[in-house]
Amino acid sequence: MGTPDEHIHPVATGRAAETVKQHQEPQDLVFYAGWFCPYVQRSWIALEEKGIPYQYKEVNPYKKEKHFLDINPKGLVPAIEYKGKALYESLILCELFEDAFPEYKPHILPDDPFDRAYVRLWTDHVAKQIVPAFMCTVMAQEPEKQKENLEDFYKALRTISEKVKGPYFLGEQFTLVDVALAPWVVRDYILAENRGYSREAAGQKWNEYAEKLESRESVLKTQSVSTLVGVHGSSS
Repeated sequence: MGTPDEHIHPVATGRAAETVKQHQEPQDLVFYAGWFCPYVQRSWIALEEKGIPYQYKEVNPYKKEKHFLDINPKGLVPAIEYKGKALYESLILCELFEDAFPEYKPHILPDDPFDRAYVRLWTDHVAKQIVPAFMCTVMAQEPEKQKENLEDFYKALRTISEKVKGPYFLGEQFTLVDVALAPWVVRDYILAENRGYSREAAGQKWNEYAEKLESRESVLKTQSVSTLVGVHGSSS
């Protein structure tokens, strides 16, 4: 889970704060979250995209309640409690939302079996190539290592850009690939400000795709004014 510095605002702000306020009533699905965490935003985007009823509960990373630790001993967000059962890991939760709430649309996994597998394949690219390269670029302290990691990040972005059909990864349908990637797009200013990154350097296709992702309504509704923190975590 990403962990904010103690002086950072303790709850969501901006559009995300409005969304939190709308989801305080008890529901069968309880969403345990940390407003600052990109992994949380993945699952949150899926919930908002599909319009699934849920109750939002902010988890204080410095004082986790006993009940939360009882249902999730790892103490990581995002996590959910649904009809007495608990589950965690952001991408697994996104798939659960598809399977447990098939009546809620739009779907983030295609109906066609091949397309569904294809989306899972490229979601894996996001998880194993793009996100690690982002994190390594942020964490590297030596200039040469920063430059090397940034090139790896650009390479991973260009690879996926070549497959983007537009406006979203699979075309008009907003899928799990887009969900998995969007929280890192809205945080890429961290690399721009500290590591010399620019979207244009990754190519025009990436630049256009990134702009579409960050302007999606479900992304905007789950984004606080500052997303600076939350990139130091290890959840997935």
